[in-house]
Parts: sequence; C-alpha cells; structure tokens
Amino acid sequence: MIIRASLLFNFRSKPTTQVRVLTYINKLMIQKLLYHTRRCTLYSKSYQTSLPLRLYPNIIRIAMKNLLALLLLFAVSVAKSQNVIRQKSCSNQSITLQVDSLKKAFEQNGFVVLKEASMTMESEYEMPVLVPMTQGAWYHIVFVGDPSSKFSEVRMYDYDEKQVFYKKMFSYAEGNIISYGYQPRMSEWHMIKPVQVNKGKKDCCGYILLLKKVKGINEMTPTK
Repeated sequence: MIIRASLLFNFRSKPTTQVRVLTYINKLMIQKLLYHTRRCTLYSKSYQTSLPLRLYPNIIRIAMKNLLALLLLFAVSVAKSQNVIRQKSCSNQSITLQVDSLKKAFEQNGFVVLKEASMTMESEYEMPVLVPMTQGAWYHIVFVGDPSSKFSEVRMYDYDEKQVFYKKMFSYAEGNIISYGYQPRMSEWHMIKPVQVNKGKKDCCGYILLLKKVKGINEMTPTK
C-alpha cells in the first residue's frame, strides 16, 4: 500500500502538525506491512515455499522515504526557529541625547510617545518593526541611526504589503535622523523596516520612536 503524504496535510500547517501526520502515516504503513508479512509467513508455512522477495524492496523504500520526510520537517522547524529576528537593545550616548531632545520637541507640539526602543542592527540588514495604527489618527515615526553609518534607509508598508513611505539619508551630509508624519486610511498593522550601512562595524545602534498627536490644532502633513 502506497500513501501519498502530500495529499494528507497542508504544508502551511505547523511543523508539529506535519510530524504528527507523518507519524500517523508511518503507523498505518507499519500495520499494513506487518499484516502482509504475517500473511506471507502463513503462506510459506502452509505451502512449504519461500517468502516473496519482491516485498522487501518495497518495505525498505517506504521506510526510508518517510524517515527522510520526518528528518526534513525537523530540519525546517529548527531552521525557522533559528531565523527568527530577535531585537536586542543597545546603548549610544549620542543617540540617547538626540532622542531625549526629539521627545521634548514633539511633546511640546502635542505628541505622546506610543512606542520606543533601541535596537542592535546588523549592517545592511533590515530590522522589521510591527506597529498598530488607527484610521485617521496623526502619527510621527522617527528613526535615529548610528552617526558613524554611511547611510540609513526607512521603508514602511501597510497591511497589504504596499510601500507607503521610503527615505534614504547619508549621515555625513544629511544627518542620522529620518522623521516623517503619517495618517493611515485604515486601522491596521504597519511594518517599518529601517536599515543601516556601516563600513566600520558589523553591529550598529539604532532607535525608533512612534508618536501620536493627541492635542493641539497644528496638524502635520503626512508624508506621501
């Protein structure tokens, strides 16, 4: 009996679910193979003949195929767990002074800090940050990069993965702060993707601020 595992589970399911399904398939196969083996054994005893040799290659092939499938799923599960980006905080006195000054300036203009975080960023690699935003609210996003980086970039995407903002700044000419206003059309999650390029060091320090307008009449024009 040959069972096609690809027809029995969805590959988008969790690795643990896939392993359970394959384990169940293996159990069915073993039961079926034992059943055939018992029949062959009875057949050989009754008719004084040898077991059919054609059965053994099938047994080995099926067992090896499912063993390899289980090992592959285990390897994929381990790889996924290792590829998860974990945000680590960092400390940079220059960035801290800039952030404190920015927060005071925004608070005076009616903004409050919703989220803020320092983060260690590997040069040339994006650090995705997920933030919830409410329709019609006025937000301001600030990214402060490492002053020693060659340049910094910030991209932002809406829930449909459409890019709604992009800016690139060279630190030596334009500074290390990317700041922009934004007003979402729908209440949904947005993804902010800052990246830095630093030729002098692998790990850079960065800081991100998400602020929201709560009072005052001087509204900021959102960046397109």
